[in-house]
Amino acid sequence: MPDGEQPRSRGWNRIHLIVDDLPAEVARLQAAGVQFRNEIVTGPGGSQILLIDSSGNFVELFQPARR
Repeated sequence: MPDGEQPRSRGWNRIHLIVDDLPAEVARLQAAGVQFRNEIVTGPGGSQILLIDSSGNFVELFQPARR
């Protein structure tokens, strides 16, 4: 993570949600006050970003790459 945090013994389990338009979803959630752990990361499989919900769970928003 950008702040240097590393996974601990059980790793970083997370809830994974697929979205159609990641930048639009991030903007909508930021406007609602949601805090994100990192910026959008893009690779060959798609783009993702992590947030932490109010219970401390990691939530990954993922937009698959267009083929």
